[in-house]
Amino acid sequence: MGIGITIIFININGREQQNTILARPFKKFTAMKYLFSLLLTIPFFFCRVGAQPAQVPQTAQRVITSDIDHFWIAYDSAQTTTDSIQQLRYIQTLYIDKGTPGLKAFMELRHYSAPLWVHLLRIYPKFWQSIRPNTLAVKSYAPAIEASIRQFKKLYPPLSDAKMYFTVGGLRSGGTTRDSMILIGTEIATGDPGTVVSEFPNKYLASAFQKQKIDNIVPLNIHEYVHTQQHQVAASDLLGKCLQEGSADFITELVMDKPRVTDYISYGHAHEPELKKEFVEEMFSDATISHWVYNGSITKTMADLGYFMGYAICGSYYRQAKDKNQAIRDIIQLDYSDTVATEKFLKQSGYITEPYNKGDLLAGLSKRLPTITGLTPFSNGDSAVDPSLTELTISFSAPMIPGNYSISKGEKGTEYPITKVIGFTGDNRTLPLQVALEPGHTYEFICTGWGFTSTDGYSLQEYKVDFKTRP
Repeated sequence: MGIGITIIFININGREQQNTILARPFKKFTAMKYLFSLLLTIPFFFCRVGAQPAQVPQTAQRVITSDIDHFWIAYDSAQTTTDSIQQLRYIQTLYIDKGTPGLKAFMELRHYSAPLWVHLLRIYPKFWQSIRPNTLAVKSYAPAIEASIRQFKKLYPPLSDAKMYFTVGGLRSGGTTRDSMILIGTEIATGDPGTVVSEFPNKYLASAFQKQKIDNIVPLNIHEYVHTQQHQVAASDLLGKCLQEGSADFITELVMDKPRVTDYISYGHAHEPELKKEFVEEMFSDATISHWVYNGSITKTMADLGYFMGYAICGSYYRQAKDKNQAIRDIIQLDYSDTVATEKFLKQSGYITEPYNKGDLLAGLSKRLPTITGLTPFSNGDSAVDPSLTELTISFSAPMIPGNYSISKGEKGTEYPITKVIGFTGDNRTLPLQVALEPGHTYEFICTGWGFTSTDGYSLQEYKVDFKTRP
């Protein structure tokens, strides 16, 4: 039977996708924006789960930083010994056990644990020493964050209260949300040019921190706060995903009353005509999401340009609206999973002026998406496969992201034939699988689109493998 593994894809702006992948042996996450993950950051759909946030008293504390203090108390204690068992005890009792509900939720979403923190403290000592002052400075930004929330309430009176939990995470996410909680990993969110990143095998952090300032903590939290007000259902296609993310940036700009300054927005303004043309060709597909968002580890130009596209569309919608207050409601309350609603919003925005045919766009795009070209040593649909076979190889039309795959059991067949996914080989166009077969059996499994991603950021067209072994 396959092993169910939960994979998290993250980007520096704090957005993530969570998927369950079958038949994949567990590996420690080690890379970033896809921070510390051997994976690509998805064909992303990162799913925020839970109901809309409930109202809480206006006098309730909304910015909570106690987890940061507890972490550094545990850290100092862990530095007094080289005994890993004692270090685990310090992290568990002085940090985790005293943790806020936000820390508990973050741990659950990102699969953080005492062993992970001890491991990270041991292998990145210079990083932790360098990031400490910035994390401790977060509480000084609480008044500014509170003021920005009050301004948000003026712009959007239906605003539901949410709590912001500043934690020290395990280098897997700068921030996310769950229900009415905003969860910030300050070890990422407060990184800046002075943060030591020389110990990291992946160089993405060096680039990200070089352009990041701790002052970004205020707009970052407003961005995340917007997400707590949105529909808690994943977007269905690239257009919906870009609107979901870009709207948070645009609303943040209104709340802060000054231009939102990010690398992808600056790059987007400078290259808008060509980006718009490419976006139109791909906006109605769910196979193109990782080509536009959470793609810091694979992009050849600029990561997260999908954020810019959504930001630009929302800006256009707002500017053309006669009732600006209603426009803000429309943007925040849009159901990003409803493709009819998002396309209507796009048309009303006036951002895309050239005519297009949705069917023709999807048909043209399908020719560019990666596909499975065949199996070895038998063909798909074969009804006389040798039951003594122990290895099956899948071939792809394009190089795929190493370590990124999703294989699920099909409807037919009583047993799952795959015992191990060996991993991509050669030029990343072939994927060997170890299998255990029985005579006279029917087997079926599915290589799902969102789990396999080409190195240029496109998701695989779903492929069903179906075969029978001879008696």
